[in-house]
Amino acid sequence: MTDQPDRMAPVLDVLRLEHDPATPDVFQGRSLPQPNGRVFGGQVLAQALLAAGATVAEDRLPHSLHGYFLRAGVIEQPITFAVERLRDGRSFTARRTHALQDGVPILSMITSFQERQDGIEYADPIPEGIPGPDELRSAFDILGPIDHPVAKFWTQEAAFDVRHVDGALYLGPARVRSGRQAVWFRALAPLPDDQLLHRALLAYACDQVMLEPVLRRSGASWVSRGLSIASLDHGMWWHRDVRVDDWLLYIQSTPSAQGGRGLGAARVFSQDGTLVASVAQEGMVRVPD
Repeated sequence: MTDQPDRMAPVLDVLRLEHDPATPDVFQGRSLPQPNGRVFGGQVLAQALLAAGATVAEDRLPHSLHGYFLRAGVIEQPITFAVERLRDGRSFTARRTHALQDGVPILSMITSFQERQDGIEYADPIPEGIPGPDELRSAFDILGPIDHPVAKFWTQEAAFDVRHVDGALYLGPARVRSGRQAVWFRALAPLPDDQLLHRALLAYACDQVMLEPVLRRSGASWVSRGLSIASLDHGMWWHRDVRVDDWLLYIQSTPSAQGGRGLGAARVFSQDGTLVASVAQEGMVRVPD
């Protein structure tokens, strides 16, 4: 792995939430800059997950989250994360987290945690015939030569190496319309051995591409004129331990788009073929006729 610790450092910094012991279930966070001036949805998901995790016993890890993006967040304002303790059971723990700005929620999320337990074990296999990440161009290769503020932002500030199997949508639509997409991801620097952090960073990273199958199937791209796109809700299930500083393969699809909304789904595999997570997200996707 190319060691680029400065790329990961800003992300890790905003994920370190401030905490006053006098208010054990309230945390404060900041935001990373973004070209559109709005808080990145993956960032607030990861922060809300870490806030919830800070109120849970260390031997219980998140296995699922369900969140709604309610308002666009303002980058310049701090975010308050208020955690509600819904349940502490013998095996499972549930938390609701509200991410607040100016006293109103920008995200509302419920997360369930579980202690490690034995049980039925099976998983779908990784699809065959997918080129490995070393055979593909990265986003840095594609956007690096382009003299444009957004391209420069993503090549200079991105914390993850992203490699599309069938071509990226950064500069134009796909050659073939398809609702399926495969993408390799990996953090740009080694990370601590902290499973809660890795699961939070997986939530952070996947929000970058969850709606791309909708664009791919509709013949649109990130540079489509008049494109308006925003995450509406997000569901995530962690099946097994994951490391985001190792290569992960996202196998994505979109079953439906209607009413200005599109649904994206993904299965996430480690490079050795282990299914580590499943993800679903609906978003607003509007492209003028």
